[in-house]
Amino acid sequence: MAMKTVATQLRAKLRLPAFGAPLFIVSNPDLCVAQCKSGVVGSFPALNARGSDDALDKWITDVKSRLDPEHDAPFAVNQIVHRSNARLMHDMEVIVKHEVPIVITSLGARPEINEAVHSYGGLVFHDVINNKFARKAVEKGADGLVLVAWGAGGHAGTLSPFALVQEVREWWDGPIALSGAIGSGHGVAAAVAAGADFAYVGSPFIATHEANASEAYKNAIVEGSAEDIVYSNLFTGVHGNYLKASVRAAGLDPDALPESDPSAMDFSGSKAWKDIWGCGQGIDGVRDVVSTAALVDRYHEEFEDACARVAAYGAVYEGKCGWRNCRRVHPRRCTGANGPCTICGTTSHATKYHIEFERYIAARKPRPPTEPEGEDIEAMMRGVGLSDPPQPEGDIPPPGPASSGGPPGYL
Repeated sequence: MAMKTVATQLRAKLRLPAFGAPLFIVSNPDLCVAQCKSGVVGSFPALNARGSDDALDKWITDVKSRLDPEHDAPFAVNQIVHRSNARLMHDMEVIVKHEVPIVITSLGARPEINEAVHSYGGLVFHDVINNKFARKAVEKGADGLVLVAWGAGGHAGTLSPFALVQEVREWWDGPIALSGAIGSGHGVAAAVAAGADFAYVGSPFIATHEANASEAYKNAIVEGSAEDIVYSNLFTGVHGNYLKASVRAAGLDPDALPESDPSAMDFSGSKAWKDIWGCGQGIDGVRDVVSTAALVDRYHEEFEDACARVAAYGAVYEGKCGWRNCRRVHPRRCTGANGPCTICGTTSHATKYHIEFERYIAARKPRPPTEPEGEDIEAMMRGVGLSDPPQPEGDIPPPGPASSGGPPGYL
């Protein structure tokens, strides 16, 4: 199947083009199901299912029993592929048994893992922090990429989301989910506009009722901002972003953390820093602890608003009635939101301009000239009271020697 088709088919199953990122300890069946029912890809790390050998089997069985594949978004399970994960092959057997729709692999790309998922028609998204690792993941059979950029919660890279997606899009036309401080529906739209197919949203879901996080953790998300995040590799051997408050609570100075030896990376569970809270920079917009459904509803509204605003530029460039033009008549919002617009007759501007935006981007239409020309200049002059250039009174003297002694032709 063509990679573009994969992205299109997956997008068609979603209300919002986004993944709920798998969160260490925090993600559980309740959060995963709530995300899927809200219209985004729900997920959880396989290593979160603990306590017994059949814990993961029970989790996946629970999730599948509560989801309707015809109406709900698909779910994903995250696998840490690093050699320290002693559960990897056992958990892969469970994943294949249940035919998990999407598997997100991290910290290592292995062809045999991809082949196992492909054996039943599943998709593999591999998370990467740079262009080099992205190429390796695709070479080893990944169907999609998760670009983990600067500002993302947990393990994260150091590249700007916009720079990273631009580099990868130079050679890869397959599915891309982009992460990096995406904390609103406007951020989701920005990810799509930048070239990604999906946004990868994690930290805001920590402050939801369904998340398996302490009240202190959730409140720290609500009260925090980008300045409350520290980037360190001390806790797992891999650089990631964490809440400074949890680092201080562990008796450490977040502004003077030592470096860890990457070779000491261990995901077996025996050395996990359970009380160090992973978190990205995009949490300033989190105001309250809410349900997952309420959070996705807000993101969906913000996403449509962002698409409408961006698409309005394209509509104006094409000489059509744009949302901004309608606002000149309707101060708050075009009445297309509640009925036919008196200007353009559209009943749903969000839908109209989302479609216009897709067409505009696909066609890559050039921007209009930045300098005013012709009729535009005349209109500008009339706007400031200069309908016609001022004309001198009397006859204009012919060119010739000036009486003031100036050079010939000087007027």
